[in-house]
Amino acid sequence: MQATRVKRAFKYRFYPTDAQAAELSRTFGCVRKVYNMALAARTEAWALRQERITYNQTSAMLTAWKKTEQLAFLTEVSSVPMQQCLRHLQGAFTNFFAKRAKYPRFKSKHKSRASAEYTSSAFRFRDGELTLAKMAEPLAIVWSRPLPEGAVPSTVTVSRDAAGRWFVSMLCDDRPTMPEPVNVVVGIDAGITSLVTLSTGEKIANPRHERKDREHLVKAQRELSRKVKGSNNRAKARIKVAKIHARIADRRSDFLHKLTTRLVRENQTLVIEDLTVRNMVGNHTLARAISDASWTEMRSMLEYKADWYGRDLVVVDRWFPSSKLCSACGSLRRKMPLNVREWTCDCGATHDRDVNAAINILAAGLAVTACGDGVRPQRSTPGGRSSVKQEVVPPPRSRAAAQPRG
Repeated sequence: MQATRVKRAFKYRFYPTDAQAAELSRTFGCVRKVYNMALAARTEAWALRQERITYNQTSAMLTAWKKTEQLAFLTEVSSVPMQQCLRHLQGAFTNFFAKRAKYPRFKSKHKSRASAEYTSSAFRFRDGELTLAKMAEPLAIVWSRPLPEGAVPSTVTVSRDAAGRWFVSMLCDDRPTMPEPVNVVVGIDAGITSLVTLSTGEKIANPRHERKDREHLVKAQRELSRKVKGSNNRAKARIKVAKIHARIADRRSDFLHKLTTRLVRENQTLVIEDLTVRNMVGNHTLARAISDASWTEMRSMLEYKADWYGRDLVVVDRWFPSSKLCSACGSLRRKMPLNVREWTCDCGATHDRDVNAAINILAAGLAVTACGDGVRPQRSTPGGRSSVKQEVVPPPRSRAAAQPRG
């Protein structure tokens, strides 16, 4: 069974030659320079004249900048990535004026992601070889998985992470194979001790990827702090720290991809809770564990995979008292401290905190899908496509401070 066509990015690692690395580094620098100058120009125009500058105007500015002596180096690299960064800036302002994002920020040489986007006019993809503009040789890509049969990249994004690794991401049209429909629904409660607890009673342990490498990370960070700023030894120490962070992030992402793919394939409807992670990390006791659990990334994966594979994702409102509600009789407890992992209701039912919460989340999701009441519009999804995600809105009530469940 085939799904509708979707845009999917396929990311691969590659190993550039010295000449390619130098060319790409120059391109990253030019992209950052153009982005920052265009942002400064748009900010100044609005602050002084209340004037909104469009993409076409910044594109004309770029042409003028290239003709100046100070910025003549912009002509040495492909113009396409610089035009693309202006389009991205336009998108950032569009989101800002629509109140979907904060005001665009300037790109930093050391903190911002080094990347450049090429459209089809600036690269050649033939016989499995990718050659970028201004380059004589194709990139040495490690094809860890094949592209979809007959797929031709529409855009190519080259990036370098803080650990010095090079990646190329190819955006292609794909028609993912949809799994067979199953008559299974599941409630999912996110936590810290157990990363997720299912309404079936299954608990999936939190691998705690950051904790496993914490000792090495602390040692590397301590060595970095002792190096003289601007020295070669400090640069080496910084890369060592970045490699440890990259290893942690890679393991976390791999685990979450496998977990979310399994949940989406095994269940037709998935019900999750809308957690306010940004507020939760304000709890300094649990901030490290919450960040390591990466609930936001897990939800994002569930959203786009459910969209790809024809599954339903229902999101229960963040104020729904899933932990305090007895799944047997429906009575509500006034308080439920985090250290209470099991509790007994007045009706005699004994509950595991996480399993009970998952059951209540499932019940809330089933209620809204059955009656269609209290459904909020879905937020934007990858690729701008609407998905079948729904949000459950419980009746108005007093809202206590959000607490993470561990």
